Amino acid sequence: MISRRNIRVKVMQTLYSLEAQEEAVKPGEPVKILQKHFDQTRQLFVYLIYFLTEVARYAEIDSRHRASKHLPNEQDLNVNIKLAGNEIMWKIMEDDSWKKAINTDKPHLHEDRELIKKLYQGLVATDEYKKYIAIAGRDKKSEKEILQFIFTDLMLPNEVFEAHVEELFTNLDDDIEMMNQLVLGTINKPQSLNFQEIISREKWDFGRVLLQTVVEKKETTMGLIKPKLKNWDAERIATLDMIFMEMGVCEFLYFETIPPKVTINEYIDLAKDYSTPQSGQFVNGILDNIHKDLLNDDKMHKVNFKTS
Repeated sequence: MISRRNIRVKVMQTLYSLEAQEEAVKPGEPVKILQKHFDQTRQLFVYLIYFLTEVARYAEIDSRHRASKHLPNEQDLNVNIKLAGNEIMWKIMEDDSWKKAINTDKPHLHEDRELIKKLYQGLVATDEYKKYIAIAGRDKKSEKEILQFIFTDLMLPNEVFEAHVEELFTNLDDDIEMMNQLVLGTINKPQSLNFQEIISREKWDFGRVLLQTVVEKKETTMGLIKPKLKNWDAERIATLDMIFMEMGVCEFLYFETIPPKVTINEYIDLAKDYSTPQSGQFVNGILDNIHKDLLNDDKMHKVNFKTS
């Protein structure tokens, strides 16, 4: 569920951090920074799942509080706690990797109990919740749908929740699309993911090798990029644009299974999203020219597949 685009963003962020450093880069430091970025992504994911489960489990807390009133009414004594026993949620919570993630990341230290309470109270007033508790027994479809509803319709659109998470995780904006896929994927297939290793070894190796290649082959890539800048002052070009071009050239030369068209399109999109309004067109022009030169000079060797 973590795409190569997500990985390229993390590599870009790592390279940007290295560019901003005044001191020399220490051996092994780039990979450590990249790992830190992925650790932050994992911690954000764990926190979102934790918050979701706490909203659902608040049904039991609400039941206890209302029943302990001095003069509880009939409704207070009959709060529906079906949600707290949601089978999908408990499959997640009983997973060994989840338990280890909770012990490692300690999301409870950052929770906002008042916000959890308010989201739960907002939930019980919805038609979706009333429909859920009206279903006799438990069925897989409704168990999934209510958790999906809490996450996509109550948590994510809530400005207070968004501000709360942003305060804890500066990577929220970059990772929100990925988080949406990861959380919904986990609800759909609980216990299908290792919460301590949300990125596969293959994808981690891609990111690590791409990062190391850009760092180690900087002289080679800049030797191809600078002649294409013509009237552009390399020192005045946006740092991110230069990073995207270096990453693109490295993929041209050293990643034989990635089609050049895929590489160019990826960095056009990233430049549009992360750099200046003109960056997409600029990066496209430079990478396209370098690509043509490498083909003419027979310096690009890619593996051909029937489908890319």
